Amino acid sequence: MSGAGDWLAADAVAMAHAVRERQLSVTQLVGASLQRIAETDERVNAFTDVTEDRALRRAEQLDAKLAAGNDSVAALPLLGVPFAAKNLFDIAGITTLAGSKIERGKPAATRDSPLIERLEAAGAVLVGALNMDEYAYGFTTENSHEGPCRNPHDLSRVAGGSSGGSAAAIAAGQVPLTLGSDTNGSIRVPSSLCGTFGLKPTYGRLPRNRSYPFVASLDHLGPFARSARDLALSYDLMQGFDPHDPACVERPHEATAGLLDQGAEGLRIAILGGYFHDNAKAEAQAAVTRAADALGVRRELHLPEVARARAAAFLISNSQGSNLHLPDLKRRAQDFEPLSRDRFLAGALLPATWVQQAQRVRRWFGLQAAELFKDVDVLIAPATPCVAPGIGTEWIEINGQHLPARPSLGLLTQPISCIGLPVCAAPIWGCHPTLPIAVQIIAAPWREDLVLRVGHALQQAGIAHSPIASLA
Repeated sequence: MSGAGDWLAADAVAMAHAVRERQLSVTQLVGASLQRIAETDERVNAFTDVTEDRALRRAEQLDAKLAAGNDSVAALPLLGVPFAAKNLFDIAGITTLAGSKIERGKPAATRDSPLIERLEAAGAVLVGALNMDEYAYGFTTENSHEGPCRNPHDLSRVAGGSSGGSAAAIAAGQVPLTLGSDTNGSIRVPSSLCGTFGLKPTYGRLPRNRSYPFVASLDHLGPFARSARDLALSYDLMQGFDPHDPACVERPHEATAGLLDQGAEGLRIAILGGYFHDNAKAEAQAAVTRAADALGVRRELHLPEVARARAAAFLISNSQGSNLHLPDLKRRAQDFEPLSRDRFLAGALLPATWVQQAQRVRRWFGLQAAELFKDVDVLIAPATPCVAPGIGTEWIEINGQHLPARPSLGLLTQPISCIGLPVCAAPIWGCHPTLPIAVQIIAAPWREDLVLRVGHALQQAGIAHSPIASLA
């Protein structure tokens, strides 16, 4: 490639290899990322903070160690790779806003979150914090405090949410790797709308310590990337028990990156039909068909009572989320975004018996999914019911149903989040004239290796890919 900026079209693995081979320096690569952010983010609005000084200091330190012949630095798997994190992750020296106005007066974080620390230990360089829905409660990142994050493939459309900035920054070519969170679909929805790869690991797999919570019993953290191999590598590097997160499971490290070339060979794969077909527009159905054809999959299975599972996820999210914010709802209700404020207030009024019943439905639904995984290894479903709607869209039509746009973008992700299964979102093109839409690749708990293998297989087949938007 002719210049450092050209490397921004590569994935993280290729970038690190180029730095290792001295085709460019860390400072050049990080500088190109910072320049791209400066040139494009006024239009995209993916970033809330750019940590330029920190990033350049870190880049200079890595370059100095490389010049001194430090072999351990040269071997770092993400050497010099610029990345960014949703602004609910603690970043030392920055106040963790979680997309809100209320948090702005609070002290800056004194330490990075564990996932940021682990990526930096692998050689990556943090360049900033990313836009999101207030307190992670939304699917569009139309944030009234920071301004809406725009979809780089069509700036008149939403980027998805709540991790909209995390997907948009990759689609805009600003960074190849980001971190986000997923409670009800907040990695998979923006991955689908912006055309990136995303991984929601099994609930409890990656630690959430030093990140701002939304719903403790549903929150997951995970990566966005330009390729399935970047997802696998970053996931492998972030694994590890953290006793400060009570949900984090003490489980052995299970590497996935070395398994990708096994692809889908030997796997029992089926399409999730029924609810997942009926609540998807033609482009979402076409994405599943394209993926299934590439994998040679014809079998279709159904999960029972998916709509009830989604309703359960709504009730649990409402009640737990509102409980967390109840003191501020009493004192500073006017400082919330109106939509999130109203949902939190509604959650505070939910009868306890409803929430208890939602937890029963959640457990029952998880047992039904476990039965399916006795017969199959992987399930495929659409990630969103449609491509990205326009900013400000209030209603969407899904197969004759007139539905509120913002919550309905999570129609197909919420039921899967509710039971904590690992999911890879793989972006499919050609199902809509100009926009991407993703499929969900779903497996049983702790089988991230399978969803990443299938995601990689779709990428190798040319079905899934994550190009940089022209931003013309």
